[in-house]
Amino acid sequence: MMGNHMELRFDALPQNEAFARVTVAAFAVQLCPTLPEMADLKTAVSEAVTNAIVHGYRNEGGTVTMTASFGEDRLLTVSIRDEGCGIRDVEAAMQPFYSTGDGTERSGMGFCVMQTFMDHVEVDSAPGLGTTVTMRKHILGEAGLHRERMLDEIG
Repeated sequence: MMGNHMELRFDALPQNEAFARVTVAAFAVQLCPTLPEMADLKTAVSEAVTNAIVHGYRNEGGTVTMTASFGEDRLLTVSIRDEGCGIRDVEAAMQPFYSTGDGTERSGMGFCVMQTFMDHVEVDSAPGLGTTVTMRKHILGEAGLHRERMLDEIG
């Protein structure tokens, strides 16, 4: 399998969260992911884009850049970048229930959700410079899932 790469820039508007989710799904379909793998990917991207819009830009607009790529190893890498306010303490922000909001509308579980559904999540951020969330997931796909089941039965 040959690798592939895409980049998409869109306005930081709430309605574009669904656009990003569907776009990354259309890109990932080349890897023939299982339905659970696809759901995991879409959920993680949804969380990352929502964080950029709500926390990075504080719902005041900006541009979100999403890139996605994979190689022959079937490792899908998705990055979501904003040029918003940035995160002062990334380690604290990645803890459950952390939120920059007043706590009435947000659960503070965005990074935890991303970490649950992806194999690896990395956050690079600096105050005033924005945030990049890079997520990776090996996509086994239907063929890989079948192969794993066969190996389980044999061994």
